[in-house]
Amino acid sequence: MSARPDPFVVLLVEDNLDHTELITRVLNDHRIPNRIIHVADGEAALNYLRRQAQFADPAISPRPHVVLLDLNLPRLSGLEVLQAMKTDAAISHIPVVVVTTSRAESDLRLAYQFHANSYLVKPVDFEQFSRMLNDLGDYWLEWNQLPYSPQYVA
Repeated sequence: MSARPDPFVVLLVEDNLDHTELITRVLNDHRIPNRIIHVADGEAALNYLRRQAQFADPAISPRPHVVLLDLNLPRLSGLEVLQAMKTDAAISHIPVVVVTTSRAESDLRLAYQFHANSYLVKPVDFEQFSRMLNDLGDYWLEWNQLPYSPQYVA
């Protein structure tokens, strides 16, 4: 296993600007250098992941090591993004953590059916939401091990 990359790239797919700001702030507080790339809708997420449109240049759109994906998105839903990702061989290996307000059993079931790596419901309470994000950062940025060979993240 090689050393953790510097920086660790997180693709945040979130249309709520308050949630985006909180997630970004909490993840940036971790000791692991990371780069958070934010897109606000499902279509932009797939364009980024597939390096299409304004994201065609790999130098400005590096492959993420993890995707944080809201479900309630404009243009394409998070479930549509997840399903498209996991059926595209070029990006299917990228872990996806669903971070959503939806407690619907159907959303949870479909997310795992489409191979989400985790499903987190955003707490309404600010302190609980911050704590959940901090724990999420601890897990994905510090503890979880992923292969980091160039072909894996290229």
